Amino acid sequence: MIRECQKTFILETAQTTYSFGVTPTGHLEHLYYGRKIRLEEGCMDALREKRAFAPGNANVYDAEHTGLSLEDVRLEMSSYGKGDIREPFIEVVHADGSYTSDFLYEKAEITKGKTDYETLPGSYDENGEVDHLCVTLRDKQYGLVLELHYYVYEDCDVITRSAKLLNESGTAVTLKRLMSAQVDFDTADYTFTTFTGAWAREMRRTDTKVRAGKYVNTTYAGVSSSRANPFVMLSERGTTEDAGACYGFNLIYSGNHYEIVEVNSYGKTRFVSGINPQSFSWLLEDGTSFEAPEAVMTYSPDGFNGMSQCMHKFVREHIVRGTWKHKMRPVLLNSWEASYFDINEHKLLSLAKAGKEIGIELFVMDDGWFGERNDDSHSLGDWQVNTKKLPNGINGLCQKIKALGLDFGIWVEPEMVNVQSRLYEQHPEWVLDIPGKPHAEGRNQRILDLTRQDVQDFIIEKMSEVFASADISYVKWDMNRIFSDYYSRALPAERQGEVSHRYVMGLYRCMKELTECFPEILFEGCASGGNRFDLGILSYFPQIWASDDTDALCRAEIQNGYSYGYPMSTVSAHVSSCPNHQTLRITPLETRFHVAAFGVCGYECNLCDMKKEELEAIRAQIALYKEWREVLQWGNFYRGRNFADSADGAESALANLPGNEIEWTCVSADRTRAVGFLMQKLVMPNVHFNYYRAKGLEPEARYHFYNRELKYNIKDFGGLVNTVSPVHIKQDSAVHNLVAKFVKMDGEIEDCHAYGDTLMYSGIHLKQAFGGTGYNNEVRFYPDFGSRLYFMEKED
Repeated sequence: MIRECQKTFILETAQTTYSFGVTPTGHLEHLYYGRKIRLEEGCMDALREKRAFAPGNANVYDAEHTGLSLEDVRLEMSSYGKGDIREPFIEVVHADGSYTSDFLYEKAEITKGKTDYETLPGSYDENGEVDHLCVTLRDKQYGLVLELHYYVYEDCDVITRSAKLLNESGTAVTLKRLMSAQVDFDTADYTFTTFTGAWAREMRRTDTKVRAGKYVNTTYAGVSSSRANPFVMLSERGTTEDAGACYGFNLIYSGNHYEIVEVNSYGKTRFVSGINPQSFSWLLEDGTSFEAPEAVMTYSPDGFNGMSQCMHKFVREHIVRGTWKHKMRPVLLNSWEASYFDINEHKLLSLAKAGKEIGIELFVMDDGWFGERNDDSHSLGDWQVNTKKLPNGINGLCQKIKALGLDFGIWVEPEMVNVQSRLYEQHPEWVLDIPGKPHAEGRNQRILDLTRQDVQDFIIEKMSEVFASADISYVKWDMNRIFSDYYSRALPAERQGEVSHRYVMGLYRCMKELTECFPEILFEGCASGGNRFDLGILSYFPQIWASDDTDALCRAEIQNGYSYGYPMSTVSAHVSSCPNHQTLRITPLETRFHVAAFGVCGYECNLCDMKKEELEAIRAQIALYKEWREVLQWGNFYRGRNFADSADGAESALANLPGNEIEWTCVSADRTRAVGFLMQKLVMPNVHFNYYRAKGLEPEARYHFYNRELKYNIKDFGGLVNTVSPVHIKQDSAVHNLVAKFVKMDGEIEDCHAYGDTLMYSGIHLKQAFGGTGYNNEVRFYPDFGSRLYFMEKED
C-alpha cells in the first residue's frame, strides 16, 4: 500500500514501513525504513529531525533556511553543489560546465500496476496489483526533470526503486551518474555484508563494520562479476541468522555496479547503489531521457534468514518468468568435464546412454561442437557445426539422444569471438578494442560490440538458426571473459563513456528476443561460473551456473553465499568426479550429491569410466532427488551453522563448534515435508556428539525424522579391517578388493518421531560419530568432508 499524508509518503508491505516527506525547501527527506509502524495524520512530526541552527563549518541551503545544511539531512536523493558533500545520487555536467544540481519536489502520483522499462529488464507483477509511486523533481535552474519510481510488493516485504532523468533544458548535458537507490539512516551502527571472490571461489561473505568513512562494493569488469556480487546486506549490531534487523539490497542489472556505505561527520549512514560511475558518462541530448536500473530493497527483524525469505520469494515470483518459472527442472548430464573439447557423436552417445541407465533426464553437449573448436583459441563466432565431430549434424545427434528417452541441450557463447575465426576475419570492426592499439585479451577471445545493432542482429540470427536446427530443450549461454579496453568503433569519442551500459542494453535485447522466440527452451546463464549471477540475467534465464568449481567443500560455501540473496531454484549445481578438476580434492560421492541436491542438481562426470558401484550409487541418488525435488527446488531454504561462523574454522576444538560444519534445511511451502543437510570440514578426534537442528517447521506438528540407509566400502576403514579379519589383509591387494566387493559396513540409522518445536529448538541428538574406539551400525561414519541428508515428514 502507498498513501500520502501531509506531504509525507508512506509505503507499506505486510511487515515493513518506508516513509519520506517533502521539506519546506522542496527536498525529499528520508524518514524511516524498517519494521512496520503506524503512521497517520498528526503523528508524522515524530519522524522528522528538528533543526534550529546549522552545524559549524557547514554550508546552509539558502538565506531563508539558515538552520538547514543538506550535509546533515537524511535525503531520498542527493546531488553536489548545495551543501551535501556525501556520495551523490545524481551527478550532471551542464552546458555551462557546472556540476551543481538542485532537484526540488514538483508533484507525485500513486497508481496501480507496472509498465516495462524501455531499455532494461525489471520486476513485474502478473496480477497488476503492485502499487506504484512516481515522485517528480525539477531542477528549475537547469531545466532537468528527475522521476523517482517506487514499487511495493506487499506479499514479499519488498520495495523496488528506480530513477529516470529527462532533459528539458534546451541543450545537451553530460550525465556522470544516476543511481538507483539511496537510503539514509540516523545512526552509524551497521555492518555492511558483501559477497566477493574470484573465479572458482565466488560469494565469500565478508562483514565490515562501517563506523566512519566509506566502504565500496563494486566491479569494473563489465559484468556483475564474481569479484563483487551486487547483492549486499546492512544489519544492526548483534544480528544473527534468526534474529536482529537486516536490510537486503540488490540491483536488476548485469554490468558494472556500485554499492557504497558512507558514514558522515554527524554519524549518519548513507547507502547508495546503481551503475558504477567509474568511466561512465552519458551524453543526454535535449528531449531525451535516461533510465537507471531497478533496485530491490527488503527488511526483516528476523535476521538474515528472515531477509532471505523475502528476497527468495520476490525473485521466484517477480523476477523469474516464462514457461520455466514454476516448472520442475530436469536432472542433466553435461559433457564438459567428461570430454572437454574432445567430443564426437560416438563419445556423446555413449555418455548419454550411460546417463539414461542411471536416471538422467537431459543430456547437454558442451563446448567443442562448432567450427574448428578443438581448444579455446579457435572458432568462437563460427556457429556452423563441425561435421567431422558430428557427421549427422546437431539434429542427427539430437534425434539419437531423444530416441534414448532423453531431452537434448547445447552450449553456446554468443557474445564472444576468437581472432582465429572466420567471423573475425570478415568483421574485425565488430569487437570492442581500440583501433591500432594493443588489446588486453582474456581466454584467447574478444568481446563482440553489442552496442551495435548489426552485431545484436547477427547474434539473434545465428542463435535462432542453432536453436531451431533441432529439438533443443536446454541452452547453456556462456560468457568467459571480463572487459578491457572499453571502446566501440561505432560511437564518437564523446560517447565512449556509454560503451559498458550500451553493451548491457544490447545483451538484454538479444536475450529478450531469443527467449520470447524459444519460450519452451530452458536457458541457463553462465559466465566462467558465477561471473554474471544477478537479477538482470534471471529476468530472462531462470537459472545460472553458480561456479565452475564443483568441489563439494567449495561449493557448499559458494551456495551458502548465494542463498542470502537468491533462491536455490536459480542456483545450478553439478556432481563431478574426484579428484576434483578445480582443486584435486577428494570428497565422498554422497557429499558431492548432497551439496548439489540443494541447487538445481545435475551431473558432470564421465559415467563411462565409472565403476559399477559408483553408478549404482548415482542411480540411487537421482531416484532420491526426484522423490524430493519439489521440496529442494521450491521449498523455503534456511541456513543454520555455517563455515563462516568462526575464523579458526576446522581448527575449532570440537567438530560441532562453529566454523567446522554447515547446516541447511529446505521446507515445503505447506511445511509437511523437509530435507536437512549437515556437512563437516575435518574430523576432530575423539568427538562423538553432534546434532541437527531444523528450521521453518510447524512447531505444533509431529514429524517423522529419518535418514538414508547407506552401506560403506570396507576399504574406507583402511588397515582397521585387520582388527576383525582372521587373516591379514594387505591394503589395496587382490584379497582386499575381493573382500570389499562382498562385505559392506552398515551405516547408522536415525529414525524417530518429534514435534516441530523439538526439531527446531532442541534439535535431534545424532548417533555418535566414529572416534577410534569401535564401529558398528550405531556409529556414524563421518570422515573428512562427510555429510548427511535428513528427511522430515509431517504425521497425520
